[in-house]
Amino acid sequence: MTGFTSRVVYAAAHVVADPNADNGPGRPAVLDWDATLRFREHLWSLGFGVADAMDTAQRGMGLDWPATRELIRRGGAAAKAVDATNVPSLLACGAGTDQLAAGAHPLPDIQAAYEEQLGVVEGAGARVILMASRAMAASAKSAEDYLTVYGSLLNQASNPVILHWLGDMFDPALAGYWGSSDIPTAMNTVLDLINADPTKVDGVKISLLNADYELELRRRLPEGVRLYTGDDFNYPDLIKGDEHGHSDALLGIFDGIARPASQALRALDRGDLDTYDRLMAPTIELSRHIFEKPTFNYKAGLVFLSYLNGHQDHFRMVGGLETARDAAHLTELLRLAEIAGVIDDPESAAARFQAVVA
Repeated sequence: MTGFTSRVVYAAAHVVADPNADNGPGRPAVLDWDATLRFREHLWSLGFGVADAMDTAQRGMGLDWPATRELIRRGGAAAKAVDATNVPSLLACGAGTDQLAAGAHPLPDIQAAYEEQLGVVEGAGARVILMASRAMAASAKSAEDYLTVYGSLLNQASNPVILHWLGDMFDPALAGYWGSSDIPTAMNTVLDLINADPTKVDGVKISLLNADYELELRRRLPEGVRLYTGDDFNYPDLIKGDEHGHSDALLGIFDGIARPASQALRALDRGDLDTYDRLMAPTIELSRHIFEKPTFNYKAGLVFLSYLNGHQDHFRMVGGLETARDAAHLTELLRLAEIAGVIDDPESAAARFQAVVA
């Protein structure tokens, strides 16, 4: 199916663990590649681009760099098989620094780590997402450090990139990113980086779970630079927009609500706002439940939904993260998913649910 016409939309996708491998905490990630790639094909069939190798794929929470590198390579090959002329619209991948050990590092080492991963993503033909880096957060002493490292990376990138601003609710190690814990100050640094050469930036993905911050940044971006909402609490209104403009989207929740969200976005393409609102509205409570504190454990909810809908045959995750949410959370998730219309086969989902809860 063709992509959406009124918005650029990427669904950040989860990975499927190999259930027969040792994917416990601290162990190297072993994936079920067939199921992982089938899910990406499912998202493409609904019109979404795929944002891969991101926090939704458990970067920094079970998915190590060797497995990530292979995921990018295989994802690029799969995207080329779908449409070799349009891979960046089908696939955007995170380039980060997670091959470095935890803790602080000299800035040249951080830049080199970014450069290695940037080369892997570009080699796969995907659009580059410059991910927020734990190493940068631990090592940078000022906003100027961010501008120096990121400015060099933008100059080296072959095509415009997506910048990635992930709040500390998603990853506590990213507190104070862009050189300040004060969001307006950090926003000024992001804008300084973009304004230095807007042609190098396709857009900025912001995940602060605060619509007011997103609206402010969106209205201050130079012409031609997109704001990709990463707000899993307020996404319907931000995507729909207002008289001042709209957000595009790069969202983890679209992994779990892909079918009704695709229908809603098609309605938005037609200008049918009533249908858009009707389809999107019941997904909000589900999303807020999946992303409830501790927010970074949201991946477990998305994988559980994938299991309930038969996209994988088990509820296992790399890093053993399937234990991150308890039975009460998963029970409420199923109830809200049924209300939101994201369960494809309620009888099958109920049987799968009972197997896990038992």
